[in-house]
Amino acid sequence: MKAFAELLDRLVLTPSRNAKLKLLADYVAETPDPDRGYAIAAITRDLDIMSVKPAMIRALVAERVDEILFGYSYDFVGDLAETVSLIWPGPVEESGNVDPRLSAIVEALQQASRSDGPKLVENWLDALDPSGRYALLKLITGGMRIGVSSRLMKQALSDYGGKDVTEIEELWHGLTPPYLPLFQWLDGKAEKPENLAAAPFRPVMLATPTDAEDLARHDPADYLAEWKWDGIRVQVTAEKDQRRIYSRTGDDISAAFPDLLAAMDFAGALDGELLVGHGEGDAIVTGTFSDLQQRLNRKTVPAKLQAKYPVILRAYDLLQAGPDDLRSLVFEARRERLERFVESLPGDRFDLSPLVPFDTWEDVAEKRNNPPDPVIEGVMLKRRDSIYVPGRPKGPWFKWKRDPYLVDAVLMYAQRGHGKRSSFYSDYTFGVWTGPADDSVLVPVGKAYFGFTDEELKLIDKFVRDNTVERFGPVRSVRAEPDHGLVLEVAFEGLNRSTRHKSGVAMRFPRIARLRWDKPPHEADRLETLEAMLD
Repeated sequence: MKAFAELLDRLVLTPSRNAKLKLLADYVAETPDPDRGYAIAAITRDLDIMSVKPAMIRALVAERVDEILFGYSYDFVGDLAETVSLIWPGPVEESGNVDPRLSAIVEALQQASRSDGPKLVENWLDALDPSGRYALLKLITGGMRIGVSSRLMKQALSDYGGKDVTEIEELWHGLTPPYLPLFQWLDGKAEKPENLAAAPFRPVMLATPTDAEDLARHDPADYLAEWKWDGIRVQVTAEKDQRRIYSRTGDDISAAFPDLLAAMDFAGALDGELLVGHGEGDAIVTGTFSDLQQRLNRKTVPAKLQAKYPVILRAYDLLQAGPDDLRSLVFEARRERLERFVESLPGDRFDLSPLVPFDTWEDVAEKRNNPPDPVIEGVMLKRRDSIYVPGRPKGPWFKWKRDPYLVDAVLMYAQRGHGKRSSFYSDYTFGVWTGPADDSVLVPVGKAYFGFTDEELKLIDKFVRDNTVERFGPVRSVRAEPDHGLVLEVAFEGLNRSTRHKSGVAMRFPRIARLRWDKPPHEADRLETLEAMLD
């Protein structure tokens, strides 16, 4: 357990991607089975421990620590596992040197009942030091915020075993923790395991951001263009009586979209955009990203919600057709196969992302700035001769998104971040003015937690601490008046109407573009400005 705790500590404090990869690869090389497999599953959030929940951990702490003291501590720290690991009394002398194996903890909890699980956790908390307690609680709750994605972990396994990361990704959904057949193969002790997952995930090909200057270096005749729709990129795969919907990172999100899953009566794999779509005559009217959010990250979706926000797949590419793997064909050839393939699918659930005719890059620029549908966020440019290659190769595919919208808003609330940001107020709620000019008030319009540098973070954090007027648990209310406050230039991709927000609007991908220390708060934008953007 100590080795796992040390790994988590070092990952939190290591910003470099390559350094994280080396830490992970070294841990896998030095840790025996099945501990390393369970560690990987915990970090990639593929480990389910049902016998202990966060509420049970809170109950354990309440038996050991004064409730008010714990409340103040949790408000200050902002993370349950970190707070409990620091405030828990222990370790006791006779068990202070205990180092239980990670696999022993996982297997004991997987076999434990809801009543026995907390008792086991209490004993381990008594035996471990603060670092070990933190790792234990993160293992149990699954709240790993250490800057390691599932894709990064698979790359680390690729580096460790000297295998192509694409092979690991295609195997992943056929494996279960602690991944013993995978490690046998990576260690050279066995053949590559047969992919036990029907309808496997095939790693996606991504586009490189571009602009007019960059495109000028390329011949327009070599490329085809299509719209970039504002949904989520997915892969839908049907094979051997299995149907799955994957996110672009390979997460199985099928449970949230049973209506689309039921319509996947084909054998193959489609790459496309998941959107909310309502039938209107022979056409489909595309819903906003805000509509799609009503369906995302759900384990079950009621029939009423499915009917109100039906989803469709707008197809971009065809990767597999029956037994034929098409990824080695050039894009033009795959597109021809795709057009025929989509014709045979239910029109209320599948349609084709149309090609955008153009002759020059100036044509593309004009269409990019004036798309025919508000749910379009730019254009995609794909070389006619490009094969489907996982990752983000430079040159075959480009994406040219519309310029972001910008507004000046006033900082209203701040909350502590997680991981290496847990000591800083790094999550910000901002607002714009509304009401009569002589009696305006701020109304929140969005939240953002990125877009600023580390130095700017320190400056904002100091401003928050110096200008706090109220506290609500881990959240601070910041002084925000017409003549005193911090103005943030906020960039965002789109705007939708929202009945869930007091302002009536919801921003798409807001981030901090600039700190406007030079601008007094009363000069920040008004809600009418955002409402005009909607119109």
